[in-house]
Amino acid sequence: MKKIHQISICIIAAALLLGSCKIDRFPETEFSDADFWNTETDLQNAANRLYQQLGANWIDNRADDAVNTSGPNQISNGNRSIPNTSSDWSDPYTQIFTANNILEKGGKAQVTDAIKNRYFAEARFFRAYAYASLVSKYGDVPLLQKTLTTTSPELTMPRTPRADVVQAIYDDLDYAATWLPRRADLPAAQYGRVTKSTAWALKSRVALYEGTYNKFRNGANWQNHLSICITAAQNVMGEGHTLYPNYGNLFQYAGEGAANTENLLVKIYGVSNTQVILGHNNSRDLENGRMAPTRNLLRCYLYSDGLPAWKMDGTPSATRSPLFVDEGSEPSYNTILDNRDPRVAFTFFRSGEEAYQGPWVPKTSLGSRTAFAPKKGFSKADQQINGAATVDRILIRYGEVLLNYAEAKYELNGSIADADLNLSINALRTRAGLAVKLTNAFATANNLDMRDEIRRERTVELALEGFRYDDLIRWKMAEVMLPKDLLGAKFIAAEWVGTNGSSLNLNADQVLITEPASTRHFRADRDYLYPVPFNEINLSGGNVTQNPNWQ
Repeated sequence: MKKIHQISICIIAAALLLGSCKIDRFPETEFSDADFWNTETDLQNAANRLYQQLGANWIDNRADDAVNTSGPNQISNGNRSIPNTSSDWSDPYTQIFTANNILEKGGKAQVTDAIKNRYFAEARFFRAYAYASLVSKYGDVPLLQKTLTTTSPELTMPRTPRADVVQAIYDDLDYAATWLPRRADLPAAQYGRVTKSTAWALKSRVALYEGTYNKFRNGANWQNHLSICITAAQNVMGEGHTLYPNYGNLFQYAGEGAANTENLLVKIYGVSNTQVILGHNNSRDLENGRMAPTRNLLRCYLYSDGLPAWKMDGTPSATRSPLFVDEGSEPSYNTILDNRDPRVAFTFFRSGEEAYQGPWVPKTSLGSRTAFAPKKGFSKADQQINGAATVDRILIRYGEVLLNYAEAKYELNGSIADADLNLSINALRTRAGLAVKLTNAFATANNLDMRDEIRRERTVELALEGFRYDDLIRWKMAEVMLPKDLLGAKFIAAEWVGTNGSSLNLNADQVLITEPASTRHFRADRDYLYPVPFNEINLSGGNVTQNPNWQ
């Protein structure tokens, strides 16, 4: 049975007991304000609501790395329209309300300032987390730092400039890092609560996003954001975190718990598939093809000699690994999976490998539209009962922080020292079992572009964890990468048992075209930001304006 700590039980109980309550009624649905907000337990229980509201983000098909069995993703292929409402907007504001409610009402608690500030720090961390999500999608958004009543003028406030919202995020995270406990001081019974490291890690994520987003659009202050990213990442690196030794087990039950110091923020589920209090369906979703990885993603991985076959813009690399087999000449399904970065074997099932209901047989029916079978995060135990998966979802981890550090170092200076590569990129390669290290000399000798290789490492290390779309957006690469063919496996009739090749859309190399480029679009003058839902514009009396070129 899965071990579950006290904090986990508190959070899960909150989900069970309060999940159907409107957030603006918590905790008043059970207690009046006079009865609540008095003790540390009250503050902790109020803060537990923030963890319960934390989204898991299991399925993300917005980029070129994965597709859904249900068909094309409207964001990915550029065919979305303006919604009336959207959880992308409303859910973060619900979380912001919860945080503001704690900050306003928690002041009356009869506890020390240190205790009070610790839970205020949790509230401000989650407020920053919510605003980071909003900014990455919408740019300028209304900055609310108080709860509202039916007569509050802020109900019709306009959008706050992006730079001001980002500064508010930094301020919240600085406060959080001041008052949250250190990782080493967090009691085991409180595993799952945020720490100083979590706040610094999120700050590094936001600062990298803003720094690169502005740099590649000739925006202001990008150097300052990248410097903030480096400092925040270094703060995390000084807290004694280590990479979990087994990359595949990191996403399994084996990787859960306080002993794994790579995990900085997780969405906790539990208790087990026979005693489900809070569960999900990720393993069955993988089986059913809801996150079927593409050849576009697979092309990003290095070969075991440390050399690529493709650049990160999807064109052939100047120096191609001699281990690369031309796609038209691949003799079997597994050829493209052979002699690769070991993370390929943790991310893709091979033909014949024991997978969901037995050995994997390439097919596009009843699941994967690419005929590639996702392995990363799949749990046989979680697959047994529908909706009863309880393995935790990692939302921030130390591996990401190392990647943030390496990219910010390079983008700020136009170069990166081998010592910094060893601290970051090469530490990740060592953990994965890839013997070849990235150095400046190796890159020069093999005509490799250092920016490309840093981006490559990020893409493969964080594959299928929900980063790819945001990375393409901030790199201003979405207009290049998204309107391309999304490719799958090569059709080889003897291996695709039961599949009629004439039913497939294949290119000249007999590679499956899952979605043709002719059906995929990306308007650079519009699609880098989400459309603001109609209802948000209407409810503001028109003060909240639409993003450019959405009509």
